Amino acid sequence: MQKIEVGKTYKHYKGNIYKIIALGKNSENLEEMVVYQSVKDNQIWIRPASMWNEVINNNGTLRFTLID
Repeated sequence: MQKIEVGKTYKHYKGNIYKIIALGKNSENLEEMVVYQSVKDNQIWIRPASMWNEVINNNGTLRFTLID
């Protein structure tokens, strides 16, 4: 499992590029969250950290792959 690092850039398996801007916790259940920004349009997204390193198919493709 790859370490999730603030300031690093990742490629989503569908091709979009994102930069992690923060790590945090959900205030309701303390679940670890990743706050990230699209390089293309600067839109901000939040996703559970548990999904960040998910393998999304039988070929071993990761949801996000570190590119820098």
